[in-house]
Amino acid sequence: MTLYTSPTIMAAHTTQSPRNDLFPFELVRPELERVEIAIREQVRGFDPAVEPYVSYICNTSGKRIRPALAILIGGAAGGATEEHLKLGVILELIHMATLVHDDIMDGANTRRMVPTANAKWGNALSVLLGDALFSHALTLATDFNSIDICRKVGKAAREVCQGEIIQTQRRFDLTFTKADYFRVIEMKTGALFAAATGLAGNLSELGSANEARLASYGMKLGTAYQIYDDCLDLVGSEEVVGKTLRTDLIKGKLTLPILNLLETASESQRIKLNKRILDQEPLDLPVLLGIAEYEGAIESAVDTALALLAESREDLVPLGESIHSDALAQITWFLAGLLEKCRR
Repeated sequence: MTLYTSPTIMAAHTTQSPRNDLFPFELVRPELERVEIAIREQVRGFDPAVEPYVSYICNTSGKRIRPALAILIGGAAGGATEEHLKLGVILELIHMATLVHDDIMDGANTRRMVPTANAKWGNALSVLLGDALFSHALTLATDFNSIDICRKVGKAAREVCQGEIIQTQRRFDLTFTKADYFRVIEMKTGALFAAATGLAGNLSELGSANEARLASYGMKLGTAYQIYDDCLDLVGSEEVVGKTLRTDLIKGKLTLPILNLLETASESQRIKLNKRILDQEPLDLPVLLGIAEYEGAIESAVDTALALLAESREDLVPLGESIHSDALAQITWFLAGLLEKCRR
């Protein structure tokens, strides 16, 4: 299926929409409510002894960005189907599993203003809870008639896990480069965004070329989102954000702002930073604030993310012009606004 495109559509996605920030999610609110119902139904599919734990995780979730993306792609391509909603449920379960495991590794105590699973029940049970969510999501993926979709869902889940493994391996590692960083975040965050948008195009039978283009939109959006999250870990307020921050610094994760700082700091400052990293000493905020290039490192990371978002809007051109494609562009503008707030 080939979609109509024209030069005017490109312009529609390269200027900021005047709509409010919640517009994309309000547009698909009825479908997202059905996703919520479907997730609760999946919770009831677990053993009664396990169900309360899974229910707690599902009730501490966010905006359901990945389901919203799948539904919006479906809407822009002629209408979201039950298959698009099912894809959203599966990807959200995988995402929730990754959050459980992330919180364990980061030692995080709160997420979205409530205690994390590990804070409530300890690491051992939480690891198994994340595993249960992963396996359940992959089982649901086998319900698709297409083995290709099932395979791609499994690949996305594998990419997320591999990204987390590599990031954990490379903590406090001075040989970690920006290329390594982008590879990791494309795996750990971008992969699920790309699966939501690309596979939604697959379900709408848009053809392989358009599926790849939409997957590219999701990958760039997810990558920019992770850069935002990494900046937020440095400059955000726990009271506002609602989760434990500064964990990247404490755990020695070399995120883009820190890599920028290592690249631009003076030789003496870089030596001090390198020593702290090699000695696996926490890179606490007071240390970073004392380096003149710190603010520039944040600015540069924000600029990188904004450039990715601009590119992602170009990937929406094959969808044509509609209220749903406008919503997909609006998501990128909303994230761009959040990134701008990270500038100090």
